[in-house]
Amino acid sequence: MFFETIKYDLIDKTAVITLNRPERMNAVCEEMYDELQAVFNSIEADKNVNCVIIKGSPYMKNEILKYSFCAGADLKKHKEGKRTHSDKRKYIEKAHLVNKKIFEFQKPVIACLNGHARGAGVELALCCDFIIIGEEATIAFPETGLGTFVGGGVTWILPRIVGLMEAKNLIFTGKVLNGVEAVEKGLALFSCKIDNVYDKTLEFAMNFGNRAPVSVGYGKKLLNKSWQFDYETSSNLEADAILSCMDTKDWQEGIDAFNEKRKPVYKGE
Repeated sequence: MFFETIKYDLIDKTAVITLNRPERMNAVCEEMYDELQAVFNSIEADKNVNCVIIKGSPYMKNEILKYSFCAGADLKKHKEGKRTHSDKRKYIEKAHLVNKKIFEFQKPVIACLNGHARGAGVELALCCDFIIIGEEATIAFPETGLGTFVGGGVTWILPRIVGLMEAKNLIFTGKVLNGVEAVEKGLALFSCKIDNVYDKTLEFAMNFGNRAPVSVGYGKKLLNKSWQFDYETSSNLEADAILSCMDTKDWQEGIDAFNEKRKPVYKGE
């Protein structure tokens, strides 16, 4: 697949999506949102993909290679021309649709923060299932200092990760966290040296290679919605999920592999 603002690679059933606007530190724009929506639509039913990684492209500054995950919204593009109220709403809705797509995507999605993330870049990462971050990378929500506001479901996701008071602190003040601090607050699964973060992310993604895709899909769906349900509703949904899994070929493959003392080969069927 060829795109203008992102790159796509497939490595051992792991789809690697690289935000590719290095000249703008991978800042999001309408074209990038369109291409992200397109690539996620195309791999949703692809049985050759069981996990997705999103990372950023490096860029050159003063002849030094630097790293950025996503600098947020492209404010230079926002300044160009005049948008009507309707145009502004369409842009916001497009961004929200992409974030919602990632949050609800049936396969695990990992944000590899191989560089700094701001605003819309952090929003994109928080909609992923896991964040793995370079120790030297930083994240922040600068929106209130720019006269705008966070999006992508952050006001729903962030308090559930860090608590209401800390979410207010991060959004109201634009406080900058490094990779180690992000892990301490539960915003990332783990951190490592930035030069190794992609390799460590890819290594982590391989954990999903021997897991049944249908089972993982149910796990993501029910866990993401768990805050909306009481115990009884969650138990009933789990029972439905178990029954659906037991009707799959993968369930039989898991049972056979266990009894034959071999690794299962799941096909998502």
